[in-house]
Amino acid sequence: MDQLSTKSFSFFLTLYLSSSLVISTTFIFVNKCNYTVWPGLLSNAGIAPISTTGFVLKSGDSKSITPPASWGGRFWGRTHCSQDSTGKFTCLTGDCNSGKLECSGNGATPPATLAEFTLNGSGGLDFFDVSLVDGYNVPMLVVPQGGSGDNCMSTGCIVDLLGACPSELKVTSVDGNENLACRSACEAFGSAQYCCSGAYGSPNTCKPSSYSELFKNACPRAYSYAYDDKTSTFTCDSASEYIITFCPSTNTKYPSQKSWQGQNPKSDGSDSSPQLNNGSMVYVGAGVYDQSEISSSTCIHIWESETLLTFAMAMWFLCQLFHF
Repeated sequence: MDQLSTKSFSFFLTLYLSSSLVISTTFIFVNKCNYTVWPGLLSNAGIAPISTTGFVLKSGDSKSITPPASWGGRFWGRTHCSQDSTGKFTCLTGDCNSGKLECSGNGATPPATLAEFTLNGSGGLDFFDVSLVDGYNVPMLVVPQGGSGDNCMSTGCIVDLLGACPSELKVTSVDGNENLACRSACEAFGSAQYCCSGAYGSPNTCKPSSYSELFKNACPRAYSYAYDDKTSTFTCDSASEYIITFCPSTNTKYPSQKSWQGQNPKSDGSDSSPQLNNGSMVYVGAGVYDQSEISSSTCIHIWESETLLTFAMAMWFLCQLFHF
């Protein structure tokens, strides 16, 4: 290869690599619930804020958000929201107590299903999880697009747990006719055993309780208690998008309420709640995800990258053929 052809190839290769770097991560929120969800967003301390901290997502709608580079924070869904005559905005679950649609730096009031992200973290990887540590209020699925790695896979809790929530953890409407959310044992009882605090503040001393195992059996890839790291944290290299779906399509059924009901912890701090049969709930994973929800922007990103690489390689072969 002569000097000119080498320079030409280097130029197009640099152009391709540069274009790859400007393709930033995008979060795509999809609402497949038969009701409106008001997503809340909170950036981690010291992290550049995202463009919005709260918005409305009607049934069937989607919204794309591009975060700053190396962003970290969490998302959740607020439900049963309304605005009073004074303009104060409140939600019955997941409220961030800002009094407005935007959460403005406030986090979710438990119980709430959380999706947590750290983009471009250790080793340049994205770290993400779906957590039930603060309870549950809406099914959620996170699906990475375009990423790589053995642990780059979908996660979430796609099962409707509201009807199966034990009575001691249940949050209901004022009239008691509607199940709104399911609290964690930590929030419900406040004991160090369930909160992984005090003498239980380490992985060696804080173990799964029968309550957290009920959540784990229902949603094996979601965090069920504070030290549930090994099976609940996922990583992706160079994912172009993350699709966060509320109420993803599923035929999964939750167990009868009888299997959870009436199991209050003993006064001595021990826990006698029965174990939920592992076979009564099944995590469906990426297979339940409706591919029609994948936005056209995913295809555009891939098409642009592949087209530019093809063009660069074609120019290199032309340089070789004609000895430019």
